[in-house]
Amino acid sequence: MSVLVTGGAGYIGSHMVWELLDAGEEVVVVDRLSTGFEWAVAPEAKLIVGDIGDMPLMEQVLAEHKVEAIIHFAGSIVVPESVSDPLGYYANNTAKTRNLLEAAVKQGVKHFIFSSTAAVYGGQGSEPVSENAVLHPESPYGRSKLMTEWMLADTAAAHPITYTVLRYFNVAGADPRGRTGQSTPGATHLIKVASETALGKRNHMQVFGSDYATPDGTCVRDYIHVSDLVAAHRLALQRLREGGGNLTANCGYGHGYSVLEVIDSVRRVHGGDFDVRTAERRPGDPAAIVANSDMARAELGWKPARDNLDLIVGDALAWESSLSRRNSAR
Repeated sequence: MSVLVTGGAGYIGSHMVWELLDAGEEVVVVDRLSTGFEWAVAPEAKLIVGDIGDMPLMEQVLAEHKVEAIIHFAGSIVVPESVSDPLGYYANNTAKTRNLLEAAVKQGVKHFIFSSTAAVYGGQGSEPVSENAVLHPESPYGRSKLMTEWMLADTAAAHPITYTVLRYFNVAGADPRGRTGQSTPGATHLIKVASETALGKRNHMQVFGSDYATPDGTCVRDYIHVSDLVAAHRLALQRLREGGGNLTANCGYGHGYSVLEVIDSVRRVHGGDFDVRTAERRPGDPAAIVANSDMARAELGWKPARDNLDLIVGDALAWESSLSRRNSAR
């Protein structure tokens, strides 16, 4: 029996592959390599280049590799892009997941873990938001993910498949052992962008909006280390295998940092300054969102190990330096 990781050549997915392999799992990856990289997939995993919306392909993969569980990361994730291309997001995030779910049901997959997002909540302020908060996504990205949550719940009600939905807050950092990290050119993640700027890969960076109703006027987010996030997925899989029921849980640390605080951390850890410019707000960005992760801690036994902004930034900077060496050697 094996575990299928969709999007396993991407940022979070490649970390998940290593987490599973480290735990002794047999891992299959399906990724169309639109934003991921073949080299990012651990060599012990089986990589199949393809689209998760291709039902005949997915049924073949699930059957051939005796897939017991799917951990589903594949999808588009840029909020402003979703505002300008909503149909693309509903196609890639929602419609293709619907096809993947049908293939999973036909092939008798037992468990499904879904990569959702705090964007389903919309802006909630600086108080930690729990899973029973009113859902009010402010972008097509958030709505595309919420639609998938609904599809998954309806599918599990009709078929013998159990699921866990993990709603991510802002994922950052890199594998502490330097095996993988955020590698996508033109990525929009704040810590990635700030790290690139600090290392001279960008001549400046922008802060989008300085007039939000937050202490310093910039957006506040809950930043979670990618290693802690994939550990939560591994624990979610263990719980489902042990007979745990369907679950939706937040993954965050329960406290937020503003954009300017993150930039200060990058300056501090890097030990140098860089050019930061203020720009207009981006469409779809809520002012503040912070996780209440009590559910994940209680139900999964999740105990984050890297809850420290400077540590997250340090891992991101180390990966960025390593990526520069990799690219220059090619």
